[in-house]
Amino acid sequence: MIALAVLLIATPLLFNAGYAGLAVRFDYPGILRRPTGEILERFRAGGTGLVLLWFAFAWSALLFIPVAVLAGGLIADPGLAALAVAVGVIAGTVQALGLLRWVFVVPFLAREHAAGADRPTVDLVFQVQHRYLGVAVGEHLGYLTTGAWTILVAAAGGLPLWLAIPGIVIGAMLALGSLEFVGPFEQRGWSVAGVLVPIGYTLWSLWLIALGVLLLVR
Repeated sequence: MIALAVLLIATPLLFNAGYAGLAVRFDYPGILRRPTGEILERFRAGGTGLVLLWFAFAWSALLFIPVAVLAGGLIADPGLAALAVAVGVIAGTVQALGLLRWVFVVPFLAREHAAGADRPTVDLVFQVQHRYLGVAVGEHLGYLTTGAWTILVAAAGGLPLWLAIPGIVIGAMLALGSLEFVGPFEQRGWSVAGVLVPIGYTLWSLWLIALGVLLLVR
């Protein structure tokens, strides 16, 4: 359990470090609400360093995969353990897939935009890949599966109540946040989910660290 404990502490720290770096260098996530041209110009101005920062951020999401695999050992019921592992692996995978668009797709679009390519076409391509890989895959599926994994581990992982109950609540917050752009909220987003997600992920990071510390103490 030592390896799991270390990963539970290191993964949220690395993920939040990447997030903070992008907030400083790229005004993330506020920049995503700006026009496509402004986003691409700001991205291109960031150079290779910004692309590498996105690359590191994506790989920090992939670190959640070994966390999910090892955390399966906390659940006594084999069926629930297998389900939790599968859901956790999906969570890490889809979030990384959503983030990797900034490493392999957006640099190309930024170059085409700077070279004077047809701006409406560049805008359309950017928005399509952003809404599919970013909103649908990375955010919707990512939030939903991360929330589901958290609820499974909190409810069936044999944790003390002071850690289990917050885990269930936090997992529910993330799962509810996955509906931010679903149905009637597709165009502008659901304001309630827009509040739940950042708060939920902050609490989730602290919950992971607390679980890691608990395992180390044990």
